[in-house]
Amino acid sequence: MQKIALIVDSACDLSLETIKEKNIKLLPLRISYSHGEYKDKVDISADEIYSNLEKEVPKTSLPSTEDLNNILVSLENEGYTHVIAVTISSGLSGTFNSIRLALEDHPNLTSHVFDTKILAMPEGIVAMEVANLIEGGKSFEEIVEALPSIRKNISGYFTVNTLEYLKKGGRIGRIAGTIGDILNLKPIVTVDEEGIYYTVCKARGRKQSISKLTSILKEALAESPCNVWVLHGGALNEAKSFLESLKGLTNIVGLDISQISPALGVHGGPGLLGLAIQKVD
Repeated sequence: MQKIALIVDSACDLSLETIKEKNIKLLPLRISYSHGEYKDKVDISADEIYSNLEKEVPKTSLPSTEDLNNILVSLENEGYTHVIAVTISSGLSGTFNSIRLALEDHPNLTSHVFDTKILAMPEGIVAMEVANLIEGGKSFEEIVEALPSIRKNISGYFTVNTLEYLKKGGRIGRIAGTIGDILNLKPIVTVDEEGIYYTVCKARGRKQSISKLTSILKEALAESPCNVWVLHGGALNEAKSFLESLKGLTNIVGLDISQISPALGVHGGPGLLGLAIQKVD
């Protein structure tokens, strides 16, 4: 009899309530300030990150080896036989590799580490689908086989209000970022097939960037019904207004708002807006 556990890192943007309800094991990324270190989503919230960014931009790092090992030992003690880990893109973080290596020291757990090659709520959607399959009694082998098809139907896009934090985090060059700020350019960013950030297009100003996001969503809705999440980083009121503007679009199956996790908020900065889109077959 298989007993399957699901591990996700904290970049997935699932709420702590959902994580608890779905019996998901959370592996927190780490956020380091000059005065100390915090576990993402556990010890510090996204709002706390945003409110302190002007004072200090913290550094982010991989989940601790100790936290990961504690999870795996507890799973063995609880009688789990199989583990599926859903991770942030390996092109953006070493989390995928660290989990894969740690599991090699736990041969009693049959495991599969899935590199989503994405992040934020799109990663969370993959995790939710896996959790639902586990609840539905699907076998480890069936779930692993289904993962690429699940991922294929999910995409994510975001724009930031300022390029300052992407510059500070080394996600874009300082010269490119400075020129972009001067020209008030707002890139619409997604990830490529390797899970690396790339710019889909550039907009001039906030209003146009939101219009570009809407156009991207309309293209997806023209192909298939979709579940849609409006993503935001410290911009709840704007996210609510954006969500309201989408309510009249046809082919939207579900529509919700998701707050960017603290660790991701460090790089996006306050004012990030985006979309997670899941095509529904």
